[in-house]
Amino acid sequence: MNKRLIKEVENIENVTFHDLYEEYPDFYIDIKREQKLLTENDIIIFHHPMYWYSIPALLKQWEDLVLEHNWAYGSKGNALVGKKLLQVITTGGTSQAYKKNSFNRFTVREFLIPIEQSAVLCGMIYLPPYLLQGTHKLTGNEIETYASEYHQLLSDLTRTKIDFNALLKYETTNDYLEKLISNKNA
Repeated sequence: MNKRLIKEVENIENVTFHDLYEEYPDFYIDIKREQKLLTENDIIIFHHPMYWYSIPALLKQWEDLVLEHNWAYGSKGNALVGKKLLQVITTGGTSQAYKKNSFNRFTVREFLIPIEQSAVLCGMIYLPPYLLQGTHKLTGNEIETYASEYHQLLSDLTRTKIDFNALLKYETTNDYLEKLISNKNA
């Protein structure tokens, strides 16, 4: 699923795709290079599968090293103020498995609270996550539908066709997109 979604990123103008596992297979992160990339982009997307109810190990290491005190946060840390952070997350479990009193006991959004708080600490605007769930059971047509939706989302983000104030009122970006579609069809 992630490989298919990434193909959609390649053809969108003004999108920088940066694969941490390709860049740093040895986990030795070039902190200054990563900070430069962050300052050059207004919207940062963490695109990853949900690993043990969290982010992949390299992304966690990246966060620990790149988001330095007095650069990303602290009394002199303002490099990321006003930037937006969106997580695009795939889960093997369905959306039903990520509800209170269900198999995983919590929503995906609840599992993401540490990332949200890190973004807020850095002065960023944390956008509701875009979720692709139950991925191991998706059909080819469903995968293509999600890929098309993802392409449209990225295109809209780059052309500022997203009402961020409205988006922030939703639990997930999916909910926001569903509301837009239902309003369009009404």
